[in-house]
Amino acid sequence: MLAALAATLGVSAPLPALAAGEVNIYSYRQPFLIEPILEAFTKETGIQTNVIFAKKGLEARMKAEGENSPADLLLSVDIGKLNGAKLEGVAQPVKNAVLETNIPAQYRDVDGQWFGLTTRARVIYASKERVEQTSITYEELADPKWKGRICTRSGQHVYTIGLIASMIAHKGEEETKTWLEGVKANLARRPTGNDRAQVKSIYAGECDISLGNTYYMGQMQTNDKEPEQKDWAESVRILFPNSEDRGTHVNISGVLLAKYAPNKDNAIKLMEYLASDAAQHLYAEVNFEYPVLESVEPSKLVKSWGSFKADTISLNKIADARTKASELVDIVDFDAGPN
Repeated sequence: MLAALAATLGVSAPLPALAAGEVNIYSYRQPFLIEPILEAFTKETGIQTNVIFAKKGLEARMKAEGENSPADLLLSVDIGKLNGAKLEGVAQPVKNAVLETNIPAQYRDVDGQWFGLTTRARVIYASKERVEQTSITYEELADPKWKGRICTRSGQHVYTIGLIASMIAHKGEEETKTWLEGVKANLARRPTGNDRAQVKSIYAGECDISLGNTYYMGQMQTNDKEPEQKDWAESVRILFPNSEDRGTHVNISGVLLAKYAPNKDNAIKLMEYLASDAAQHLYAEVNFEYPVLESVEPSKLVKSWGSFKADTISLNKIADARTKASELVDIVDFDAGPN
């Protein structure tokens, strides 16, 4: 009850007393996205799951708790937070045949301290009315033909930083800086809002293309509570950048084992389950994400957006470039918007 209340409020709360047959999860993933999977895990194994959800600060909390931390696992929505937790020293390495077999090498830490569970592509949402082309590259976003036509969220958001870091990994710092200046010059307005807000702006005619994660299309297309979002989604098509060369940038949701996990064996069982065929199917159907287990196909809705070639560069290299990516955002004053 206490964990559920904390999840509902989006704040931290003490976890229940530890007992046999439990695993304690600190999560950046919203509860509704993981509850079906955790319920299936409990049904199969009898192991209860306790979840604390927060939007920020979980690594700092784990570090402050030290050896007394009740956390067994950290679930995150971005490579930056996973690698950040590793650098904070709150993770421990896991060497496990199931994880290493089911999760491709580019989606797990070289030291075994974090593992990707799903991928999401950073794509271009393009107006069906005002954009005729059906292919694009990230490099092209700096082309003056897009001047006043691009919307995006903050350059310092973790999703944007991940893309910029991937550009650095491929192109180097100087070329990425020049590119980022070109994208800034092409913005229709100051970066603001989330990925869905950018599609709303396309629908309203404020811009013609935007950057966004793939799963937001699924969330909009199936949003019965706010049906206007279905109209936003209908106004755009997804373009997968660089599908004809290095591939589209992908980020991950993932998991790591806490350094002082009190229920280590149960936690590893859950990690194995999250990488299993059953959980990967649930991820695909419930969250509109791409499974990391290559034998599991995306959902029918996700398939309808088209196929693409994913960039196979190691996320370890992208993680290493994130600090420089953040610095470049400030250097070019990206979030100030177009001149």
